[in-house]
Amino acid sequence: MAKPRAHAYLVVPLLALTLFLVGCPKRPATTGAVAPAPSAPQAAPAPAPAPAPAPTPAPAPAPAPAPAPMVKPSEFAPNPNLKTIYFDFDKYDIRPGDAKTLDADAAWLKANPNNLVLIEGHCDERGTNEYNLALGERRAKAAMNYLVAQGVQASRITIISYGKERPVCMEKTEACWAQNRRDNFLTKTR
Repeated sequence: MAKPRAHAYLVVPLLALTLFLVGCPKRPATTGAVAPAPSAPQAAPAPAPAPAPAPTPAPAPAPAPAPAPMVKPSEFAPNPNLKTIYFDFDKYDIRPGDAKTLDADAAWLKANPNNLVLIEGHCDERGTNEYNLALGERRAKAAMNYLVAQGVQASRITIISYGKERPVCMEKTEACWAQNRRDNFLTKTR
């Protein structure tokens, strides 16, 4: 085994001492004073500068919009013109066939601008209450975003998630669970 050289033992303490003495660079302190712009020497005295215009005050912030009135789901009713859409297990993507359904729903909503719509997001019974409430909300938002992209005003749409609380089918089969993974559309007149 080779003997370590004596200078190798000096490198670490020397490096530590250098860092200690040098330290971390500090940011220079800044002040709020502004130095005047340099002026060129003039033969004649310069006329007194015009007083600086008073700074224009910043516009007052716009008041926060009034919160939307609380929506009562009981005021909305099923509308035969708006069809239910369905989702795959654990998904909130709009499927191609359901996109066609939403296209028809959007056309009806645009032709009937005095109707507000409530989108209910639903899930099957699998998963926790918290998870299914969040998934139902994502499903309702996906449908809302699709309708808005088709030209329906977002201010006309409200969403709610019921998670797994309101199944339409109670059997413990995939066919039944598929019926529960849905968005329902209800309307009311403004």
